[in-house]
Amino acid sequence: MKIKDAIVMAAGAGTRLKPITNTRPKSMIKLAGKPILHHLLLVLQEAGLERAFIVVKYKQEVIKKYFENLDPLLKIKLEFIEQKDNYGTAAAVLEVEDKISSSFLAIAGDIVTTKQTVSQLIKEHQGNMTLVVKKEEHPENYGFAILKNGYVERFEEKPSIIPKESYVNCSIYAFEPEIFSKIKNIKKSARGEYEITDLFVSQKAKAVISSDYWIDMGLPWQLFDANKYLLENLQPLDLGEIENSKVKGKLILEKGAKIIDSYIEGNVYIGKKTTVGPHSYIRGDSSIGDNCNIGDSTTIKNSIIFDNVNAKHLTYIGDSIIGENCNFGAGTQIANFRFDKGKVKAKVNEVTIDTNRVKLGAIIGDDVKTGVLSSIMPGKMIGNNSWIGAGVIIKENIEPNTHVELEQKLKFSKVGGVN
Repeated sequence: MKIKDAIVMAAGAGTRLKPITNTRPKSMIKLAGKPILHHLLLVLQEAGLERAFIVVKYKQEVIKKYFENLDPLLKIKLEFIEQKDNYGTAAAVLEVEDKISSSFLAIAGDIVTTKQTVSQLIKEHQGNMTLVVKKEEHPENYGFAILKNGYVERFEEKPSIIPKESYVNCSIYAFEPEIFSKIKNIKKSARGEYEITDLFVSQKAKAVISSDYWIDMGLPWQLFDANKYLLENLQPLDLGEIENSKVKGKLILEKGAKIIDSYIEGNVYIGKKTTVGPHSYIRGDSSIGDNCNIGDSTTIKNSIIFDNVNAKHLTYIGDSIIGENCNFGAGTQIANFRFDKGKVKAKVNEVTIDTNRVKLGAIIGDDVKTGVLSSIMPGKMIGNNSWIGAGVIIKENIEPNTHVELEQKLKFSKVGGVN
C-alpha cells in the first residue's frame, strides 16, 4: 500500500516539559542539532511520505519560522493548519478533513521513532484504523491497549493497575478517509479533549507491534534517552576546526565550530559557530547548540545545551538541559548526584516524581543568568528569564522571571582584636 500523506499533531503545549516549553512547543525542543519535529519529518520522508500537514496551535510561530528558513534538503512538502477551539488528537485530525481523500497517517509531533516503524505500519495497515503499539518497561506512564487476535479489545489511559499483557499506544496511526465521519461522533473526554483513542474498540483497530526504537517526550529527563539514540544514529561530521585537542568517540562538528586545546569523549554534537575550549572537557552523549562558548576548564557531561549559551569559566554542567541564551558566571556548578546515591526526585507541576535516574542535574529555561560561584542541586528546575545571584545555592524549583539573591550579614573587626 502506498500512503503519501501524513498529519503531524504538533499543537500541544507540553506542560510537563516546563520550563523548556515556556518558550517553544515541545516538538521544537532541539536534540542532536535539530528540533524533534525536524527529526520526525526526516523519518516520514525516508519512509516514502510526500506531504505532511502539520497541525499547530501553541506558539505556532516558532514552528513556522523554523521551517520557513530551513535548508531545502527536507523534501517532504509541508502545510501548516491551525487547530481551532477544540482540543485533542481527534480534533487535530479532523482539521485536515478537506485536504485528504485517500489513506493517510497521523502521528504525534513530539516522538522519536524509526523509518522501519512507519514502514511497518504502512505495510500492515488494515480496515479503517491501524495503530502502532509497543512493549514498554513502564507502561503506567502511557495509555495502553489490551489486544485480542491482533486487534484492540480494550484501551485505558494511565490507570493505576497495569495488566501484564498490555501494549503502549505509540501515537502513530494509519487511517482511511471514512474515519472522519466516525471522529465527528466522538464525545469530549473527562479532561475536556476529543480523543482519537475513543475509536480503538468501536473501529476494531488493528495493532501493529513494533520492536524498533520509540520514545514519547512526556517528562524532561526522557529527552536524554532520545538525544542518546539520535546521536548514536548520526554519522560523524567534521566541518569545523580542531586545534591541539583529543577526540575519543563520535564527533559531529558543524560548520564554523572550533575545538581548542580540549578533550572530547563520547557521542558529541557541536553546533555551528560554537567554540569549545581552551581546556574544556565534553563527555557522554552531549549536544551543544549553535553560537555557544564553552570555555576555560568547563566540563559538560551528558547534557543537552541549546543555542547561544555561554559557560566560559570553571563551570560544571552534568546531566542537564540548558535553554537558549543562558549565561553561567565563573565557577557555576550544577550538582547531579545525591550523597546517598539514591534516585533523584523532581517536582513537575507541583507533583514530586521519582525520575528513576541516579544522575540528574538541572532543567533550565531560556535566558537564565547565574552569578559567580552559584550552585544548583540535583533535579531542580529554573524558569526562563531568571537571575541567580553570586554564591546562591538553589535547592528548590525557581519560577520564571525570578531574581534570587543571597543575603548575608557581615561583621567587621580590626586585625588582632583591637577596636
